[in-house]
Amino acid sequence: MVLMSQAPERIETERLVLRRPVLEDAASVFSRYASDPEVTRLVGFVRHRKVEDTRAFLSWSDAEWARWPAGPYLVIAQESGHLLGSTGFAFETPQRAATGYVLAKDAWGRGYATEALRAVVEIGERIGLRRLYALCHHEHAASSHLLDKCGFVREGTLRSYCIFPNLGQEEPCDVFCYARTFTSEDARAS
Repeated sequence: MVLMSQAPERIETERLVLRRPVLEDAASVFSRYASDPEVTRLVGFVRHRKVEDTRAFLSWSDAEWARWPAGPYLVIAQESGHLLGSTGFAFETPQRAATGYVLAKDAWGRGYATEALRAVVEIGERIGLRRLYALCHHEHAASSHLLDKCGFVREGTLRSYCIFPNLGQEEPCDVFCYARTFTSEDARAS
């Protein structure tokens, strides 16, 4: 087992603060993005119908942070302190984690997702990940473009891989698998 360092609970980029969520964030997370049908259309989690769903997510987040070197982060605008969305890590092993991102509609198209994902990549490298990957709905062109821009390589298409719960589909659909890999030399250089 590779020993990893603990990620910081707060990261600042040029325009953003990424910070570990707390239970007091439930109402904001719920109202800003987790309950929005358009925002959650192509994400892998079920749209939150009540704030208790968001509290369950925040409890899961705490468990992830307790078990692994990192977990979910909230994405907040530095200048205004306004919650924009979330990103972070879902670890599978000490060397492999998935990432994703979701932003409120009024934050789309401003480069926030790119800035947040680049910060997550940097954190992943620093804490010793070997593989950071993301799954993307095969029709989500904006997400595919973002992953390309952040240096992820599209490794292929996973056929009939998963059901996106907010699409009302009954059959699993195709997803693109994107990944960034890091060597131990990458981690030492950062």
